[in-house]
Amino acid sequence: MFATIRKLLEMIRFSHTVFALPFALLAAVMAWKETSSDFAKWALPFPAWHWQQLLGILLCMVFARSAAMAFNRIADRRIDAANPRTATRHLPSGSLSLGTVAAFAVLASIGFVASTLLFLPDNRLPLYLSLPVLAFLMGYSYAKRFTALAHFWLGAALMMAPLAAWIAIRGQIVLAQPADILPALVLGGAVLFWVAGFDIIYACQDAEFDRGQRLRSVPARLGVPVALRIAAACHAGTVAMLALLPLVFPYFGWIYWLGVAVIAGLLIYEHWIVRPDDLTRVNVAFFHVNAVISLGLLLVATADLMWHSAVR
Repeated sequence: MFATIRKLLEMIRFSHTVFALPFALLAAVMAWKETSSDFAKWALPFPAWHWQQLLGILLCMVFARSAAMAFNRIADRRIDAANPRTATRHLPSGSLSLGTVAAFAVLASIGFVASTLLFLPDNRLPLYLSLPVLAFLMGYSYAKRFTALAHFWLGAALMMAPLAAWIAIRGQIVLAQPADILPALVLGGAVLFWVAGFDIIYACQDAEFDRGQRLRSVPARLGVPVALRIAAACHAGTVAMLALLPLVFPYFGWIYWLGVAVIAGLLIYEHWIVRPDDLTRVNVAFFHVNAVISLGLLLVATADLMWHSAVR
């Protein structure tokens, strides 16, 4: 049993939860700040903080991503088997059975919907939206079969992390004042461009294979050099959205701006190490740099909010 669980966690790359989870937690911190008239100096929790909300966000994020990743592996199992780069994955190699992965996907889906009950009775929106969100996340697995914009579908899927966290905390306010969700939308826009950009970079590895299999991606359609330029434009959009965020959420100060500058530098480095004639460092760009970006933004933005509240 433990060996199977370990393989399942490897299959869904559980450690990569760090890509989306920090943005959900940052949106939660922002929502708690927006809800609080004053929050505790130097330390969490803020007055508006509630452990049940935090637990609900954590569980929803883990279960939703696990369900979507397991479903993706099921949907792509034949494609993965034909691709030398992915042929050793758990389903193509036979180290996990289709039934086991399907059962895991179902259980994770049930866990996701059940986790939204933690926001009751005050906020029913997470429960009502759980199935549409799950359908959208799983729908991504088929996107590359009919559109080269699949990268942006993935970006939109991860964009839901900050949006969902904001709605989970301020759902009733959002219903009464739809403009209230604007900070989460801007943060989500940064996530969308960031994810689309690094997914385009990652897809450059399979450009020739995708053409042969009639799968659609930006590198397969336009070529690797053009794809990398589009990825760079997406990451410029990420920086632009992060720069816009303080205009709609006016609580950030110089620490946040320093973090945005560092993120811009990391994205430039990411594009410097991945070139059309050298894709050997794609994994470094994809996994290491992006993990630093997501976790770093959470830490820097939270520290900024705490610092400026403490000195006032």
